[in-house]
Amino acid sequence: MPPFSHTWLPYIYLYGVGGIFFIIGLIITKKAGSMNLSNKRHLYWFKMLIFGFVYYMALHFLLTIAALYW
Repeated sequence: MPPFSHTWLPYIYLYGVGGIFFIIGLIITKKAGSMNLSNKRHLYWFKMLIFGFVYYMALHFLLTIAALYW
């Protein structure tokens, strides 16, 4: 089995640092007034962005597990 530094460390870095930039982008969008969460459409797309990030992270996690153990 490959070492932790070759499998999970890049995953943690990718979604940790990438997640920070993602959240910062959402905060900037909110503060700029481009996103109004009381608007149903904006709330829908905000939820889709969060869901998409979590979905892609989970898919990457599952495929990494599959590659390591099968």
